[in-house]
Amino acid sequence: MTTDEPLVALDNLPDAARIRSRRLVGDIATIVADASGLSDGERGDLEQKLKQAATALPGVREARVALTASRPGRTFIAIGSGKGGVGKSTLTTNLAIALARMGKRVGIVDADIYGPSQPTLLGTAEKPHAKNDKLVPVEVQGVKLLSVGQLVAPGQALAWRGPMASGALAQLIEGDWGDTEIILVDLPPGTGDVQLSLVQKSRPAGAVIVSTPQDLSLIDATRAVDLFGKTSVPVLGVIENMAGYQCPHCGETSDPFGQGGAEASARQLGVPFLGRLPLSASLREASDAGAPPAAQDGPAADAFAAIAGRILAELEKVSG
Repeated sequence: MTTDEPLVALDNLPDAARIRSRRLVGDIATIVADASGLSDGERGDLEQKLKQAATALPGVREARVALTASRPGRTFIAIGSGKGGVGKSTLTTNLAIALARMGKRVGIVDADIYGPSQPTLLGTAEKPHAKNDKLVPVEVQGVKLLSVGQLVAPGQALAWRGPMASGALAQLIEGDWGDTEIILVDLPPGTGDVQLSLVQKSRPAGAVIVSTPQDLSLIDATRAVDLFGKTSVPVLGVIENMAGYQCPHCGETSDPFGQGGAEASARQLGVPFLGRLPLSASLREASDAGAPPAAQDGPAADAFAAIAGRILAELEKVSG
């Protein structure tokens, strides 16, 4: 049974305002608290206080506390999906470039540890260097980039367990980002260790969910929305990708994955719908060649710019 009624007593704690979410599953309490502005020692004290207070409550055998922290002057936006193959990484690349063309100082963390694709999408083989024990991002096409794909040989499999993947993410997040304003975090598919590590250690200002219109993708996308909701990360909206395909020969449009499903799901979940993009052979070819359409002029660049603008508008709403 899941409930939070026994945990209401935590509202009487001096640090109650930092609690972002709490729930009791069986006899295990899970608490997410904001530790922004606290030193390492103060974070440890907060975690211990919350654990002691929770385990003192009736029906609580164990308390698990996750501390999150927002970083002043830098905004992380998580780009997630419930399943793979929906074009999340390609969208991340093009949205980053669209934001950069709007005058924002943008970076990308390629957190898809087991399938990093940002170096290919941005057309770079340059390796980052270290400075003061921090990785310095590579700048390409107006965007700064850190990716595991820059650190391992092409095609090399990474047989990493959860803690190793989380450690790699921390190195990318903690890189020397300089004056970067917005960092898009290209997450792996699903709702696993990397997503939870990002939320706990560098809580994003918001999340964007990418889905195709088909039912299976929408079910998984709903799980991704639920994860961010439970960890108090605002969902800035849903993007419907691969919505419709125009035949380059006859000009007829078909819907191999359906259309409108992601928009309907966003409405049902009560989150913004940011827009849709068609299935495009030219986009796939440009991505394979490391030439993102958002860096050019034309309808595709305009479409990415429109979605990037909506993301900024939603970000302003949740930040204000």
